[in-house]
Amino acid sequence: MSKILWKPTQERISQSNMYRFMIFVNKRFGFSISEYSDLYQWSVDNIPDFWAAMWDFAGIKVSLSYDRVIDDVHRMPGAKWFLGARLNFAENLLQYRDEQTALIFRGEDQERRGITYKELYDETARLAKALRDLGVRPGDRVAGFMPNMPETIMAMLAAVSIGAVWSSCSPDFGINGVLDRFGQIKPKVLFTADGYWFKGKALDSLDRVSHIIEKIPGIEKVVVVPYTSEEPDIKAIPHSIHYSAFKSSELALPITFEQLPFDHPLYIMYSSGTTGLPKCMVQGSGGVLINQLKEMILHTDLKREDTIFYFTTCGWMMWNWLASALGVGATLVLYDGNPFHPDPGALWRMAQDEKITVFGTSAGYIAALMNAGVKPGKEYDLSNLRAVLSTGSPLSIEGFEFIYQEVKEDLQLSSISGGSDINGCFALGNPMGPVHSGELQGRGLGMKLEAFDDQGKSVINQLGELVCTAPAPSMPIYFWDDPDNAKYHSAYFDVYPNVWRHGDFIEIRDNGGVVIYGRSDATLNPGGVRIGTADIYRLVERFPEIEDSLVVGQDWKNDVRVILFVKMRPGQDLGDDLIKRIKKLLREEASPRHVPTKVLAVPDIPYTLNMKKVELAVKKVIQGQAVLNKDALKNPESLDFFADIQELQEDF
Repeated sequence: MSKILWKPTQERISQSNMYRFMIFVNKRFGFSISEYSDLYQWSVDNIPDFWAAMWDFAGIKVSLSYDRVIDDVHRMPGAKWFLGARLNFAENLLQYRDEQTALIFRGEDQERRGITYKELYDETARLAKALRDLGVRPGDRVAGFMPNMPETIMAMLAAVSIGAVWSSCSPDFGINGVLDRFGQIKPKVLFTADGYWFKGKALDSLDRVSHIIEKIPGIEKVVVVPYTSEEPDIKAIPHSIHYSAFKSSELALPITFEQLPFDHPLYIMYSSGTTGLPKCMVQGSGGVLINQLKEMILHTDLKREDTIFYFTTCGWMMWNWLASALGVGATLVLYDGNPFHPDPGALWRMAQDEKITVFGTSAGYIAALMNAGVKPGKEYDLSNLRAVLSTGSPLSIEGFEFIYQEVKEDLQLSSISGGSDINGCFALGNPMGPVHSGELQGRGLGMKLEAFDDQGKSVINQLGELVCTAPAPSMPIYFWDDPDNAKYHSAYFDVYPNVWRHGDFIEIRDNGGVVIYGRSDATLNPGGVRIGTADIYRLVERFPEIEDSLVVGQDWKNDVRVILFVKMRPGQDLGDDLIKRIKKLLREEASPRHVPTKVLAVPDIPYTLNMKKVELAVKKVIQGQAVLNKDALKNPESLDFFADIQELQEDF
């Protein structure tokens, strides 16, 4: 049984939004539910009732209410939600228009900026007016090639207030990475900053933008936000205009929020694109809204008085997720730059100064903190902090324990897991329940999450495929340029008919907790027994000599053998003694099947632009197969190290 690291007090439970929602459900339906497990079971057994209750509890603002919650709860894909409703996503995020701070911007080498809810509304109104005057209409695409700064949020809100569809990439994407995405959806307007900051250096974006414009001729206007310079030179960029000149000069403008169907397109998100062009996942306004409000209000326990931060770029779904905190009226902290600049404590110093209550990051960042010897709780005043969120990859048991030992004893650590596909989570936090070491606290309300074994049977306390066996509102409404839904179907529904297969390898525990073992398509299969890569990464992280690692299964003599690649720290070498210690630890604390046949040193580990390890691409390279889209990688040159490794042609 996994160790309990934290339990909420009864007072904290009774003050949580989840508890209030449980009372709300009990009163509405005449129940006496008192435990999260029973609330969860009701939510997936009675899906229409749950989402209708969430609709009312969240106070979703509409101009026309719905006739039916869902047309067919058994159809997936293709279920239609909240039929007849009319609403606007931006209106729900801009319902607060007072003097409370909405956005705080902290970037490398930049002065702090604070923007109130009133100022956010007024600035968005001026942008929306300019977009309307330009001829932007519902369904048009508006794209952002932007850092994580207030103007990005404002541009998104202005676009979707009209009914345009928003899509964004981080400014560290290369030209081809942007073209692979925006070239498919052909935006009418592109918002860009002149550059961005990283490790204290100002990096230019405008040269890449000029090449991007050449390749996407349908872009009618490029709006340039000054960031790394006060008056950027934009003469070389066709159709360009400075941000200050673009937005309307009129003040105190009202926003005309287009009232649109529940499934009107809101966002276009992208798959990683390592096996070809990225898939363009189109997500509906109402589905994203109600699901993200559920996650913010209930699972994150977010309230108006909270200050929430998530370390993210605009190319990761956590940016979209964070934006929805505006719908709760909380204060959002936006950060642009390297999280270790000018030192490893940079984000925790910011957490202290801004009195952050909810701190979101990645498992990789937590591992880097551990390796750097940072002790945030001893070095900074984190008295306001009540929750830490982690995602991006499985958080190791050591990562869980580090948070409680070195950050703060009394906080809720919510390891969360979902994806860009649903712009949300399948499993995440529960403010009413304990935190067990190595486990996500529970399955998300309304998400009928199960683990399937090889026979497609639902299993508990056993490794299996992460599947969702009932529709959820934030699943994509369709894929871009996929008229017969063939791409959509093959992405999720080819393995189990009418069941969403997400591509993760999980275990659902009988205590309700969930353990993520990594991508199931990168699962290791030595001797025909499936094991997850996360178990190996968790143990390899213990070795201070190793900076990073990647593990793959190599097809070998009608079986699969485990290959571990390690990136050594500067000044460290991979010797026989270290290899023996690695194998010994894996054998003793995981299993003999987890022990790699070979441990090899490489100069670098490849990552996607969204900072996920690309095990599949490496497996292709070592087996002599082509990787179709290296532009989806942050460091594509690193793949060259894995080609023609002589040791991989040998038995031992």
